[in-house]
Amino acid sequence: MTESEILAKLAAQALEDKKGMDVKILDLRNLPSAPTSFFVIASGNVPSHVSALSDHVHETIKKATGLNPSKVEGYTNAEWILMDYFDVVVHIFLQSKRDFYRLEQLWEDGTLLNA
Repeated sequence: MTESEILAKLAAQALEDKKGMDVKILDLRNLPSAPTSFFVIASGNVPSHVSALSDHVHETIKKATGLNPSKVEGYTNAEWILMDYFDVVVHIFLQSKRDFYRLEQLWEDGTLLNA
């Protein structure tokens, strides 16, 4: 298992620990146009749940690896938070935003891994 895959699984486990919904890991390594190696995608019930999920992912990865995300976007509104760990990008959505942006369908050529 690569370091990136371990990081993706850590993020997915952190999301599941805090009751993230429909947690998925998309392996994009075989797609030449992919912006990263893995997407980790999950949903939260309300903005406060989305931000709590993001906080827990950050804490879990920091504790296990010492890494901080290079960038976090969307934390203020907490409708779609993106956490960039270079080879792993974590997307945490409100369900309505996830349904609208449909990342799983946009990147359906990727391989779905067990979270």
